[in-house]
Order: sequence, then structure tokens, then C-alpha cells
Amino acid sequence: MSLELVRLHAFAQHALSYYGIDASAEIELINLSENATYKVTSNNKRLALRVHREGYHSRAAIASELEWLMALRADGVAITPQPIRGHNGEIIQNVVHPMLNMHRHVVMFEWETGFEPTMEQALEKPFETLGEVAARMHIHARAWKRPPWFERFTWDFETSLGEIAPHWGRWRDGMGVDVASAKLFVDTVALIGKRLKIYGKHPDRFGLVHGDLRLANLLIDGPHVKVIDFDDCGFSWFMYDAATTISFYEDDPKVPALIDAWKTGYRRVAQLDAVDENEISTFIMLRRLLLVAWIGSHHDTDLAKSMGLAYTQGTEGLCENYLSEHSQ
Repeated sequence: MSLELVRLHAFAQHALSYYGIDASAEIELINLSENATYKVTSNNKRLALRVHREGYHSRAAIASELEWLMALRADGVAITPQPIRGHNGEIIQNVVHPMLNMHRHVVMFEWETGFEPTMEQALEKPFETLGEVAARMHIHARAWKRPPWFERFTWDFETSLGEIAPHWGRWRDGMGVDVASAKLFVDTVALIGKRLKIYGKHPDRFGLVHGDLRLANLLIDGPHVKVIDFDDCGFSWFMYDAATTISFYEDDPKVPALIDAWKTGYRRVAQLDAVDENEISTFIMLRRLLLVAWIGSHHDTDLAKSMGLAYTQGTEGLCENYLSEHSQ
């Protein structure tokens, strides 16, 4: 275990006291991405503890995420994790560990039952259900009255693939991006930008979305598909949520059937016109290149290491297909 993981573990153990949980409770790191998420086992009860990355989201942004997450649950739109208040009555804890010189925002959640799906499983039915859930979330987002202090990232072309200040870094800095692949990616990014400019940001197409409906952020529990980890929720195109469902597996041969299943479920709840449907491939390509950037800027995470150079190389074929299909 690296020194940083040891420090994070000690910090998470210390954070338990903010919830009245004895520091001897068992904690296990279950995910390390933007944040560190731990499974906490105390008195035979399981909880989920999220230690937020320093400097990524402000307290107001975290509060905004939780406000929508709780509204979706309360309104019966989606099954989402239930945040737990600390002993001071606050949902977001400002945890300080003087000995480690660490200060982070921390949130505790009730543990949600279910299992994380994998591409090795039959996912058509769960993806239909996920399409229904996504449609309900989009309808809710359009009608929901956000608090005046609501603050979340915008995930548009410039903040995803732009050159100035992309949230997850530049795709040019992805692992193994060389002269040849960069030329191909430049052409692809230009076409994505052109198509999205035409597609536009009308409120029917652009609004508050989950932004990361990948398999790792889903739990299948019987007939239900639960949606967890709203850390990347923000303002983007609604059809971007379709693209995120297949994150890291965009070139898998099962993808067309899964996207069709998602669209089938979506149509049971909301309208999906031809223009929206036709642009899903653009959002898949945008997401793929955004993840190339993410892997480059998060190269020290286990997920980035597991994808690495092969992911960049696999992106080249997807770019070629996209350019062939959409360059007119």
C-alpha cells in the first residue's frame, strides 16, 4: 500500500468519529477515483464513507449534488444512496486530521444492496430499466426548482475536449497519444464540435444530468437498477447520459445492443426523437476522448493503469469509424 493510501486510510478512520462511530470499526477501500470511497462495517451494519478529493468540488457543489440526489429519491424518480448526518447535524463533514495535516470534505451514506454489473453478464434488460430511470431523471431535472446556491460543473464541448480548461485534462496528454493518433483525434474532435454546435443547447436537450452512469456507478438489485455516485453530475446534454453507460467499453461488440436496450427503456417514459438518437454516437465519441484525457491526468489510479495505452490505441479505430460515418 502506498504512503498516500496509508494516509487516506488513517484519515477515513479518523472521520468516523464525526458520525459517532468508534475508530475500531472496520473500513475497506472500495473505490479510488476522484474521491476515496470506503465500506465501513460497525456493529454488523454497513455504511459507505466518501472522502472527497481536495480542490475538486467546493462545499456548495457537494451540497448541490446531494440536494438533487435526495430529491430524486424523495420524489420516487430513482433509487439513490441516502446520506447520513454527522453528530453535528450536517450531511457534509469538514474533517480535520491535525497530525496528518489533512482537511477534506466527507460524506457518509447508507449502504445500498445489489451488485455491480459487468460486461460478462446479460445486460439488455437492466439497460432497458436504466433507460427508464434516465428518462425519469431528465424529466425531473427539467422541472425541479434548484436552490439559488446550486453549483455544479458544466460538461460541454469546451470543458470536455477544449484546449483552455477541460475538467479532466487535455486529451493530448493521454497515455500514448503520438503524432499519428493526435492527427486522427484532432479531426474527430473538430467533427464533434461542429455537430454539437448544430445540435445546440436547447433546454429540451441540455440540462442537469448524472454524467457518469457507467457500470461501476450502478447496482442491480432484483428488478431495480440503482444509481450511485453523483460526483460528476452537472449540466450537459441529456443524451450524454446514454454515452456514459458504456464508459471504457465503447468498442465492445455488445455495445450496439445495449444502447438499443437503453433507448427502448427511455422511450417507455419520454420522447426520443430522431435527432437526439442520431447524436448518441457523437456523445459516445466525446466521452471516449474525454476518458483518454482522464486516464492521462489520473495515471496513478488503478483504473487508469488497467486501461492505459491499450485504451488510447483502441480509440483510434472508433475515431476512424466515426469520421467515416459522419463526415459528409
